[in-house]
Amino acid sequence: MPTYAVEQLDTVTIAPGSPLDGMDLMSPFVWREGDRYRMLVRGVPDPMGPRDPTGLIASGWSDDGLAFTLDQRLAIAPGTDPADADAGGCEDPTVLRADDGSYVVYYTGVDAARSRGVMISATGPSLDALVKRRVELAAPEGEGNIKEATFARTPAGDWRLFYEYAAAEDHGVGASRVGVARAATLGDPWTALADPFPIRGDSWDNWHLSTGPICCLPGADPVMFYNGATLDARWRIGWISFDARFATVTGRGLEPLILPPPPEDRSKTDIAFAASTVVEDGMISLYFSLEDRILRRARIRYYA
Repeated sequence: MPTYAVEQLDTVTIAPGSPLDGMDLMSPFVWREGDRYRMLVRGVPDPMGPRDPTGLIASGWSDDGLAFTLDQRLAIAPGTDPADADAGGCEDPTVLRADDGSYVVYYTGVDAARSRGVMISATGPSLDALVKRRVELAAPEGEGNIKEATFARTPAGDWRLFYEYAAAEDHGVGASRVGVARAATLGDPWTALADPFPIRGDSWDNWHLSTGPICCLPGADPVMFYNGATLDARWRIGWISFDARFATVTGRGLEPLILPPPPEDRSKTDIAFAASTVVEDGMISLYFSLEDRILRRARIRYYA
C-alpha cells in the first residue's frame, strides 16, 4: 500500500514584538505567495483569564517557511458586541485565494459564553482588510461546535468542506467527528453529506477525529493529514486518502504519522495537531502544533 513518511522535523518561530507575544500558538495555516510564505496563526493568552478571548488571528510572512514575522495589525479579532457569533474568540483560520487575487478566510467563531463554535467567512483584498461576511456553517440540533475548515475541489468543479463537529450523544458524549459538506461554487449554501470516515475502535484514533489539511502529489490520491485521539484526548496526526471525488477512502495509515514527544511541561496537553500543507520539491511540508502552544513543520515524502 502507498504510504507517507516523515523525513525531517523543524521548529517554526515567530519574531519578537508581534501582537501575539507571550501567547500560546496554534493552527498555523501556511501557503506560498510569490517568493514568500504567508501565514495566519492563532494566539491564545496564557494563562487565559475569564474575559480573555479563546483566540486572536494574526497574519505574517517568511522567506524560508520557518522564521516568520507577524504583521502588527491583527487579521481577525473577536466581535465587540456580546451578541456577535465570534465575541468569545476567533480560531482555526483556513485561507483560499479567489480568482481575482482576493482572500477568502474561514475561521471558527466562539460565542461570548464560550458555549458554541460556528464557521464564519471573511473576505478582503488583503489580510489587513478582511471583512467578516456571514456564518457559513452551524451545528444542527444535537451536535456541537463546528470548526477546523478544510477545502477540496473535485474534477467536476464543485467543492467539499471538511470540518470537525461534536457528535450527538448517541455517538459518544464529547466525541469529535469529521463531517463534510458540498457546494457547487464557493458562496453557495453548504449541504451536509455522510461522514467521510469513522473512528477505529482498536486503534489510536478510537474516540476523537478532527480534520486536517488536504493536498495531492502527482500520481497520488488526495490525502488528508487528519487528527485523531483516544478518550483521554491524546491527539496524534495520521493520514487518509480518497478518490478524486472524495466519495471513497482509498488508503489509511495504520499508525500515527506524527507522535508528539513528551511535553516539556508535564502540565501541558499531550497533542500534535495538523493545520496546513505546502507542496514543494516533490515533498509535503506539513505545519502543525505541539501542546497547543508550539509550532512545527514536518517534511513528508510519499512512497508509491
